Amino acid sequence: MNWLSKLEKKFGRYAIPNLTMYLIGAYIIGYGIELFLPDLYQWIMLNPVYILRGQVWRIISWVLVPPSGNPLTIVIMLIFYYSVGTTLERSWGTFRYNVYMFSGILFTVAGAFVLYAYYALTIQNPTMTMMTVTASCMFFSTFYINMSIFLAFAAMFPDMEVMFYFILPIKVKWLGIAYAVILAIDLLRGNAAVRIIIIASLLNFILFFLSGRNIKPYTPKEQMRKRKFMKQVERPKMHYGNGAKHRCAICGRTDVDDPSLEFRFCSKCKGNYEYCNEHLFTHEHVK
Repeated sequence: MNWLSKLEKKFGRYAIPNLTMYLIGAYIIGYGIELFLPDLYQWIMLNPVYILRGQVWRIISWVLVPPSGNPLTIVIMLIFYYSVGTTLERSWGTFRYNVYMFSGILFTVAGAFVLYAYYALTIQNPTMTMMTVTASCMFFSTFYINMSIFLAFAAMFPDMEVMFYFILPIKVKWLGIAYAVILAIDLLRGNAAVRIIIIASLLNFILFFLSGRNIKPYTPKEQMRKRKFMKQVERPKMHYGNGAKHRCAICGRTDVDDPSLEFRFCSKCKGNYEYCNEHLFTHEHVK
């Protein structure tokens, strides 16, 4: 059992279902603030300078800062990310999706403080540090959080086709590669602030997918393999009389004949051969 499984066993009941809908709701509120209360917009942005001065609500309120774009692209983005997010939540489970999302948010907040420390050490002028950090923190938004959601989706379902702008069918893996190239270019060409923002926002994707145990059991290929195995395991139930569910391929005894017997399928035999505990390790494998 890996660390995520241990956490889920202990804290899984606190997971928030349908978290993507709450994130989209936060975007809609943010667009409303930007449109109708532009002066308030400056009070919700992520800025460690003001957080350290007591404006602690900025640790959470910055999630309201939505990605920019024209109305058409915004609507398309919201629909797309709702579909992507709910698909990931169904595949991973509510708790693991919560961990992925909230870790991305926490890493971004941590990145803002790393950026503040970097400028404080390099500039060594409190006034200039505050001005530089404030200007750089305008780029802290949920854009890269959304990017991490999509990259996770592309890693999970690389061969799934989506309608790009509802017109062009394209496999998700090609979009994922395109996004990865854009991120690589931004990392190479951007300044320190851009690099810290990108790395911090995508750290959840990096850490989550570096551990194959976190993702492999939930891939479509692995899920199909499990369904096929369960179908093979359940298949013998249809062939035995007297309500028996298991029968040894050597001695022919069933769980009805002797309830104390234990039955297992042999992974080395070619086909679905089940054996009792007396013959599981002594039979000749079927080739």
